[in-house]
Amino acid sequence: MNVSLKEDVQKKYSDSYQFNNNKYSNEIIIEVDGLEKSFDGFKAVDGISLQVQKGELFSLLGPNGAGKSTTIKMLTTVLKPSNGDALINNHSLIKQKNKIKPFIGVCPQDNVIFEALTAEDNVLFVGRMHGMDETELKARTKYLLEQMNIAGRKKASKSFSGGMKRRLNLVMSLIHKPKILFLDEPSAGLDPQARRLVWDFIKELKKTGMTIILTTHDMIEADVLSDHIAIMDHGKIIAFGTSEEMKKDSTNGNILEITFHSEEEYANGLNELKQIENIHEIKEKDNYKLVVTFTGGITTFKREIITRLEAFKTLHFREDSLEDIFLKLTGRGLRDN
Repeated sequence: MNVSLKEDVQKKYSDSYQFNNNKYSNEIIIEVDGLEKSFDGFKAVDGISLQVQKGELFSLLGPNGAGKSTTIKMLTTVLKPSNGDALINNHSLIKQKNKIKPFIGVCPQDNVIFEALTAEDNVLFVGRMHGMDETELKARTKYLLEQMNIAGRKKASKSFSGGMKRRLNLVMSLIHKPKILFLDEPSAGLDPQARRLVWDFIKELKKTGMTIILTTHDMIEADVLSDHIAIMDHGKIIAFGTSEEMKKDSTNGNILEITFHSEEEYANGLNELKQIENIHEIKEKDNYKLVVTFTGGITTFKREIITRLEAFKTLHFREDSLEDIFLKLTGRGLRDN
């Protein structure tokens, strides 16, 4: 995956990211060039360019209104771009969109099923729309429904729980063996056990060489599943890379949370920490708690921080999470307007 960025953000991330130095295929299956979408003069997507490699899982993250859903709708031929183009499996989004539809699968954010039909009949209906061989269709339907723990159910799908409908939608998007799968919030509404089931299944799909485009509000999901991540805000891509690269490049560095027994311990600890050069920021919290960001990693922690703290209650050390980085870049949470 390679992405063109704007101005200083482009330089920061492009310098540390080498497109060809990864374990995935060098074949480009999605190439987006200057894609734009405007609504009544408002640019929802503002000239983004990106490349996705065959066989990778690429996550597109952004707060509500960032432009990611509009981007996905264009790439899945639902919306026509206002400007720019994309090559999807070597077919132009502008000139050849009907040739794109057969080899993409889409699991939309809102479940789209025929509630009067059983789970099996829903899947068979979609497979027949794609002209699948009946014997292969029935075998694959059985296999996929079993993988999602919804096989053998004879009742109409209107009786299903929200989580079961979500898993059924995923099966329907996969029945025709798409080369590219678009997943919009695939685990939304699932309980922890079902979420883990879906995550494990997605990991298995990756092993088949399928390319997967994921949008999610779950930072842990993006961290666990993604090969590469792009973050959108205000219609533009503002950062990209692997999760590890983003954490490494984060200017916040390491984070240490310290709690103290008393106000006196708290004041003494705060005074000592303010004298350490490698400390980037100290945030004062309630209940005698400090959140400290610093550079130098474990060396700074062992040689400079812990030696200055005479007394404390608890210490918790961690790297920046993907959510920390996202909030720093956008100033908003994933679900914020």
